[in-house]
Amino acid sequence: MVGFLRLDLGVMRAPLRWVLWDVKDTLLKVRLSVGEQYCKEAERMGLSLSPTEVDTAFRQAYQSYSRRYPNYGIAQGLDGQSWWMGVVRDTFSQCRVQDPALLNTIAHNLYHNFSNADNWEVFPDSKTALESCSSLGLNLGVVSNFDSRLEAILRACGLLSHFNFLITSEEAGVAKPSPVIFNQALQRCGVPAASVAHVGDHYVNDYLSSRSVGIHGLLLDRHNKHYQLDVPGEHRLSSLEELPSRLQQHMD
Repeated sequence: MVGFLRLDLGVMRAPLRWVLWDVKDTLLKVRLSVGEQYCKEAERMGLSLSPTEVDTAFRQAYQSYSRRYPNYGIAQGLDGQSWWMGVVRDTFSQCRVQDPALLNTIAHNLYHNFSNADNWEVFPDSKTALESCSSLGLNLGVVSNFDSRLEAILRACGLLSHFNFLITSEEAGVAKPSPVIFNQALQRCGVPAASVAHVGDHYVNDYLSSRSVGIHGLLLDRHNKHYQLDVPGEHRLSSLEELPSRLQQHMD
């Protein structure tokens, strides 16, 4: 079995063939605060608003829509674009913007603006980690709670070519932490769960959910937010720089 990687030696000895990836806050992040980015678009429309006020309004609108219409409202007949445009309209309505045409224009512009690389920042360790995993002979895929813009965003940020497939929660019709989305990914991989790893920054959505189906979940904890959680040291990464050497330790 020379050239294969193995994880959790002594427990499972299946050859590792795939690494699945979360995207937001794992490989890239929003460049500015939502309030700042929304206010830039509002300023283009002749409005002067406080980023702090818009940030607060956005959090309320986002939480409300997430409760009423989970996973972009797919089950209620919505899609990612209509869901996000609703969040944006509600955000600015809370900030005393009442003109329906203006609200629609801002919402439409912001939805499309967030497909551009300008609004996203790739973490400095992301590309190197992806390249290193590929050089080890691993196939890479994405499992992300995201809408249909993800492919365009990854392309604009220069990351798309690293992946064999993408699965978004909008496409899958179900979001992490449901094991269903990981089972869909396993079907795409075509190998047992024990031959797959997953890297993400969310303890429940990424780490626990992937491990619930037998995938080797690794928790990326850049800011040591999860130090109180019962995550073994070998399952925790403080940066993606640690990932290739972690995997190499388990090469035959």
